[in-house]
Parts: sequence; C-alpha cells; structure tokens
Amino acid sequence: MPRPTARVLTLLELLQSGGTRTVAELADRLGVEGRTVRRYVDQLIDLDVPVESVRGRYGGYRLAPGYRLPPLMLSDDEALAVLLGLVAGRRSGLTTTEHTASETASAKIRRVLPKHIARRLDTLLEALAFTDQPGEFDTPDAEVLLTIADAVRHRRPVSIRYTDRDGRRSERTLHAYGIVAHSGRWYVTGEDAQIGADRTFRLDRVADARTLPGSFEAPAGPGPAQRVLSAFATAEYRHEVTLRIHGTVGQIRARLPAGVASLEEYTPVAGEEDRAAERWLRVELRVERLDWLPPVSPHSTVRSSSSAPTNCATSSSRSPSASRPTPAKPDSEEPMP
Repeated sequence: MPRPTARVLTLLELLQSGGTRTVAELADRLGVEGRTVRRYVDQLIDLDVPVESVRGRYGGYRLAPGYRLPPLMLSDDEALAVLLGLVAGRRSGLTTTEHTASETASAKIRRVLPKHIARRLDTLLEALAFTDQPGEFDTPDAEVLLTIADAVRHRRPVSIRYTDRDGRRSERTLHAYGIVAHSGRWYVTGEDAQIGADRTFRLDRVADARTLPGSFEAPAGPGPAQRVLSAFATAEYRHEVTLRIHGTVGQIRARLPAGVASLEEYTPVAGEEDRAAERWLRVELRVERLDWLPPVSPHSTVRSSSSAPTNCATSSSRSPSASRPTPAKPDSEEPMP
C-alpha cells in the first residue's frame, strides 16, 4: 500500500476514535507537516467522508456524528497482529466459552484481505511452531466477562452466582478490582461484600453476573495481578514449606515465581551470625506435593496439616539450580470460601 494512501487511512482511523483532533496532534501522529494533514483531509472529503472543521483555540478536525467506517481495512502489519493475537489467545486459553469465535474471526479477516497479503500470512502461520502444547482450558462466558469488566471500570458492585471446586453454589456481591489472566485461566479479584474480605474467583465458575446500584472505592496497594499471585502463594495446600535459600531475588524467582512462593529477608538465629552478611532469603510456599521442589537449603523445614514438622531431604544449600518446577495449577478461589 503506497505510504500516502496508508497515512490517509491512518488519519481516518484517528478521527474514527472520537473527539476533535488538532492539526498539530494529527501531524505528529502521521509524521507529516500540518499542510499535509489538510491535504489528507481534503482527500477524505473527496471520498465522501464527512470530516468537519472545528474553529477556535481547541479546534481541529472531527468526523460528523453518526458516521461509521466502511468494511474493515487493515494494513499488512495490522492483519498480522490480529491473526497472531487470535492464534496466541486460542493456545493460551484466553478465549470465551464460544470456542469457535477465534476461528471464525480469523476466517473473516482472511476473506477481506488482498490475496497476496493472505498468502504471506498463511505462509507465516504454516511455518510457525510452538514449544508448548495447546491445552484444554475452562473458559468464561463472554457476557459474564464483559459485565464484570464494566463493573470494574465504573466501580460498581456486581452480583455473581458462583460454584466452588467442591460443587457448592452461592451468590456473592463483589466489589471487583480487576480481571486477571493467569496460566490459561481468567480470574476476578475484589472484596466479597458479605464478609468484608478480599477474594479471587475463577471466571469460568461464574454462572451469571449482574451489575448492582451503588459504587465503591478501590483500595490502595497492590494491583489486581499482584493480588491474584499473592493469593495463590498463600492458598491452603497440604504442605506448608519454609526454605532458607542463598541467592538473589531474581535467581529464586526464576524457579519459584510470585504465584508459587513469597519471599522476605532471612533473619539469622543464634549460632548463624557469621552468615548474616551473606544474601539469604526466607521463602514460604504451600504445595500439594514435595517431589517437584528443586535442591534447596538443608535447614529448610516442611510443615504439613497432616503431619508434624519434618526436615526436607535436600542436597544443596545454594540457590536452586534444578529445572524449573511445575506446581499444580491453582484450581479455585483463594482464600477458599
């Protein structure tokens, strides 16, 4: 596509996004001078696109109210970005319960693309390989996802019908802070109004969501993603493990990410003062099985709700060097109500 034509289409996209755009703003976004912007506007008007000129200090250009773009127009880069996004979303589980939606969307985009672009994109997709295997994911209902997203944006309470991992059904009023995609699943985190405590819920287990009257203020502190990771790291599992590991935060996080373990500075006990100057960190995590733990400190202990504290049989006192562990994927809301 010739560059002037591409810029005219980009100008149309900018105006379509709404509001009045100044000549200086448009010139900066298009990488041209102000007089060139005026020439592009004239070309749009010649194509019967109703571009209006707004006078005054905050004047510029805007589209006439009610105008809609003609059929979808994508540059090569835009089409590639959309198709790759659909492929990646489908493989990672970031889809809704309508499993065929990404496939039909891809097909529609291919049908409107010029043949030479479609061939190039198909060639890339055929040559593309992934190191991970596509999984089977439990996906949320699209209407539930959009309703909760609207409640998050406008800080409105939302009523949800939820089924926990044991099959118990309940209705909750949630002050939702945000929606988080993690390990192929969708989660919503926020305050459960009935109990006044933060909770994290799997969206595929929400059967219905409706916005309620009123509003709320989101608390200061960690964002939604960090809240979800912290909730997973402190969830109730069979074993509660405390480790003392020598290494940096980065080295430890490479083996035990934030969704698995929490870290804090290690305070030496009596007899360990000679190690005080070294870089030791205290690591806490909860797990169902111990067989995936990497080599860690011989002074680590394992506390389990099913047995008395025991020493964790290990062989190294330095930072983990084994292959990255793969703990069980979080299965339910946390804390588990």
